[in-house]
Amino acid sequence: MPVKIRLQRHGKKGKPFYWIVAADARSKRDGKYLEKLGIYNPNTNPPTVELNVDGAVTWLQNGAQPTDTAKTLLSYKGALLKNHLAGGVRKGALTEEQAEAKFTAWLEEKEGKVQAKADGLSQAEAKAKADALAAEKAVNEARIAAAAPVAEEEVAEEAAPEVEASNEEE
Repeated sequence: MPVKIRLQRHGKKGKPFYWIVAADARSKRDGKYLEKLGIYNPNTNPPTVELNVDGAVTWLQNGAQPTDTAKTLLSYKGALLKNHLAGGVRKGALTEEQAEAKFTAWLEEKEGKVQAKADGLSQAEAKAKADALAAEKAVNEARIAAAAPVAEEEVAEEAAPEVEASNEEE
């Protein structure tokens, strides 16, 4: 039975949400699956990916073939690297401790990159809000300034007839 690691679509129209599953290649896209390995939500920025790395590595070692998108997600979370390192341990090129140290170092570096992107996005969002607020204040000040001379002229016009009337009485 050929097994594929692929995405199973869930969520409503226009708001996709995927499960990462190991399924028989002959089953329907959203049909029966052998094991749920994780989730993928492309609606967030950066996209949310939760994956059972050890389960995915087990399926890869047993011959499961990932689809292109699933392969990208497995690579993003480090499952393909862990599978590669496990192959090196089996061949004797690495010890288990060395492989685990390499994988942990890679995970820390990856987490740093993802966190940096999230921080950059939040800073950009805060800057955009500040710029919008400054633009709105400028528009409001311009509107107030445009309305102020009209009010002063009306006050001056009302005061002028009273001055003229007092001059006439004298």
